Order: sequence, then structure tokens, then C-alpha cells
Amino acid sequence: MLANLVCSLILHKRVTTTLAKAKAARSVAEKMVTLGKSGSVHDRRLAVARLHQEDVVRILFNEIAPTQKERRGGYTRIVQLGQRQGDAGQKAILEWVDMPVALAPAEVKPAEEAKPAAAT
Repeated sequence: MLANLVCSLILHKRVTTTLAKAKAARSVAEKMVTLGKSGSVHDRRLAVARLHQEDVVRILFNEIAPTQKERRGGYTRIVQLGQRQGDAGQKAILEWVDMPVALAPAEVKPAEEAKPAAAT
């Protein structure tokens, strides 16, 4: 379960989940980035053995780990959102600290056209 959550974090750069799962997945994600920073073949094989998806490991080693090269740890952040409506479980966002997240484009509302003043 944690491997799939970390794979989703690597692919989407941000994951919304429960607070307990986010705290558990954070340690796995941080260890995977630490492996990615060295970039050796042995570390790639260890990451594939843990995550089970080679394409995700490729993204981790080629895109995410190089951006975290200067950091000594703390690659992820957890933002608490509040309670889920169904069972009052604490929700949280797990995301990378230095990675820009591409948000869905918001609808741009055209400016209202100025109506000509009615002649009185």
C-alpha cells in the first residue's frame, strides 16, 4: 500500500490521503529520494525492489532526485486539510517541498462587457 502511494506521489507530485497514511508514506518517499541522489545501479535496483514500477523509479532518479541534491533531508511536506465528512478521518496533502506542482487550469471568466448607457 505504501509503495503504491509513493508511486502516486512521484507521478503526480502531490497526493491527498489520510494523515496516518501520509506520515507512513513520508518515510518511504524520503528513503527513495536518498537512494535517487546517489544514482548508482545498485540503488536503482533497491528502489525497483521497493516500489515495483520501473518507470516510476526512472522519474524518481531523473527528475525528482536531481532537484533535491542540495537538501540534506525533509524532501516532503504534509499539509493537514481537516476531517473527512464520512468518518471524520483526518485528511492531508503529501507533496514534494521544492517541486513545482502543475495545477489544473482554472476557468478564466471573460470580463463583462460594458453595457451602453440607455439614453434617457
